[in-house]
Amino acid sequence: MPFTPFIDYLLLEKNYSKLTIQAYKNDLTEFLSFIELEFDTPSIETVNYPQIRSWIVSLVEKGISNRTINRKVSALNSYYKFLLKTESIQANPLAKHKALKTSKKIQVPFSENEITTVLDELYFESDFEGVRNKLIIELFYSTGIRRIELIELKLKDIDFSNKTLKVLGKRNKERFVPLLPKVIESVKVYLEHRNKLEVITNSKALFLTKKGVKIYETLVYRIINEYFSLASSKVKKSPHILRHSFATHLLNQGADLNAVKELLGHSSLAATQVYTHNSISELKKVYLNSHPRSKK
Repeated sequence: MPFTPFIDYLLLEKNYSKLTIQAYKNDLTEFLSFIELEFDTPSIETVNYPQIRSWIVSLVEKGISNRTINRKVSALNSYYKFLLKTESIQANPLAKHKALKTSKKIQVPFSENEITTVLDELYFESDFEGVRNKLIIELFYSTGIRRIELIELKLKDIDFSNKTLKVLGKRNKERFVPLLPKVIESVKVYLEHRNKLEVITNSKALFLTKKGVKIYETLVYRIINEYFSLASSKVKKSPHILRHSFATHLLNQGADLNAVKELLGHSSLAATQVYTHNSISELKKVYLNSHPRSKK
C-alpha cells in the first residue's frame, strides 16, 4: 500500500477518526487509478498540476458536486504536504490551486416547537427500543454531541454524581458536558431496560440494539429521521440538525458564544460562528424592541 506511512501519520499523530482516514484512503486510491489509466503514471509523487487539473475536470464531467471535489482535492493536498514534510518531494503541485466555488450551505435547525412536539407529544413505546430512541433524541438536543460521539459513548462516561457526560470528540479530545435532570432520569430508565437484555455483546457501550450490540450510524440517522418526519416538514432531518438546533437555541437565549464553543467541542470560534446567522432574527427582535430610537 503506497499510502501506509501517510495513513499511520493521520492515525497516530493527527488522531483522525477511522471514518476520516478511510475517506482519505479512498480519495487517494481513486486519484492514483486515474493517473495510472490516463497518463500511465504509477506514482503520485511525480504528478504535475495539469494532470491533477485533468482529474478535477473528469470529476466535474461526472456531475460530482464542487463541495465533494474540493474535499477530494483537500485529501490529495494533505498527502502532498506530508510528502513535503518527510522530504519525499521538493514542491507541492497543489500549492497554488484554488478551490472550486461552492454555494453557501445553510442548515435550517428544528424550531423549539418541533422539538417539543417530538419529545413531549409523540408516543414512544415503553419497551427497550422506545426508551432508547427517546433518550438518543434527548441527548442530541440537550448536549449537542455529534452522531459518532453518541455511538462511541460508554457506560463509564456518565457521571451521575456530577451530572455530566464525558464525550470523546474529534482527534480524541475529551470534554465534559452537563446533563439536565430530565435527561438523567431518562438515562436511568434506559439502563433498567438495557440491563434486562438477554444478550449483551458490547458490554461497555452505552447505546445498544435489542440484540445487544453497539448501535451504528445508519440506525441513529433512521431514528432521528423517523420521529422528526412526524413533526417537521424540513427537508433535512438528521442528528447534525439536532446539534445545529442545540447551538442555535442556546444562542437565541443569550448564551455566550465561547460557552457554546466549548459545549460543541469546537477548536475555534470560527466553527461555532456558523450557527450565529440563525440568531440574527432574534437579535433583530431584541434590537427593535429595545433601541430608544426604534419606532414601537
